[in-house]
Amino acid sequence: VQLQASGGGLVQAGASLKLSCAASGGSLSSYAMGWFRQAPGKEREFVGVNAWSGGSIYYSDSVRGRFTFSRDNAKNTVYLQMNSLKPEDTAVYYCNAQGLGAVAWGQGTQVTVSS
Repeated sequence: VQLQASGGGLVQAGASLKLSCAASGGSLSSYAMGWFRQAPGKEREFVGVNAWSGGSIYYSDSVRGRFTFSRDNAKNTVYLQMNSLKPEDTAVYYCNAQGLGAVAWGQGTQVTVSS
């Protein structure tokens, strides 16, 4: 499966963005899907994960209550709705698919939040 992330941008603190991750070459319903991010000079960190469509969604403490993960199996796309953005949310955001013996990463989309 190949993943294409989009939707990043430059916003002010308190604003919202919605990231998309579209898949090709496979059905996302067969994969556990996640969002990760990597800020400059830091390691890649977990943001949110959904093991299967309709299953529980888990978030990191830093985004819980502000970010919402969702799937649209008909569009073969997952989303990350990000509200109340903070400067510390600035990072490159990556989507990830795991399943069927494979791991795939999207190319990343930059999110920059100014104070």
